[in-house]
Order: sequence, then C-alpha cells, then structure tokens
Amino acid sequence: MKLLLDTQCWLWAVNSPEKLNTRAERLLQDAGNELCLSSVCAIEISMKYSVGKLSLHIPPAEFVPALLSLGYVTVLPIEVSHAVRLSSLPFHHRDPFDRLLIAQAQVENLKVLTADQQFEHYDIEIVRAD
Repeated sequence: MKLLLDTQCWLWAVNSPEKLNTRAERLLQDAGNELCLSSVCAIEISMKYSVGKLSLHIPPAEFVPALLSLGYVTVLPIEVSHAVRLSSLPFHHRDPFDRLLIAQAQVENLKVLTADQQFEHYDIEIVRAD
C-alpha cells in the first residue's frame, strides 16, 4: 500500500507513537508498504516552529533531515500538477498544508494516514491514525 503521511501523523510516529492506533502502527511497521512524506510537511513544521506553535528539541533545519535520514519514508516533492489541483478542491478545509496533501493524494492516487476529520470530506481514501 502507498500511504501519504500527514504532518501530525509523521510527528506522532517519530515522537509519540502511543498516539497512533493499532492499525496505523501496523501499517507504518509493515515493510511492504511505501510510506510517502510530502515536502509540504517540512514547510509546515518550519512555519509552525518559527511562530511558536510547534516545539522541537532541535530546529527544523536539523530535525527534518535527521528524521529523513532514517530512510523509512519516500519524500514526495510538490509538483505543478499538485499545485494546480488545488483550484478544483472544494473549501471543506482552509488549512493550506492539508489542502496540498489532499491534492497530492488525488493526483498520485495515495491513501492518506491522518487524524484530521476534515480529510473525510474530500474524494480520497483515508486511514484513520487515532
């Protein structure tokens, strides 16, 4: 299964795995699954850290590369096709980071691992993480 992790779930997986439900834990540990992490997650982490909405023990410039170096996720870059898909999404959700994840999931035909109920309003397959 190809699975796109939302930012919150990725942070839970590496910092607070006890917050994930049993199914999410199994999916993350199954080597047969391809776990994708959007570049938008690095942007979201950096922005939230810079305005004090996210506490990290080291700055994002060190935190994100350190986690990516573990190698269990494939980075999904933001492509033009993802950006233009945003124009066709209904405004069920105003969070720009999540909207871009939704657009990427649609374009790339990925399931999304999330705890955000707003994702359920879009035409994507989700896997609940909480």
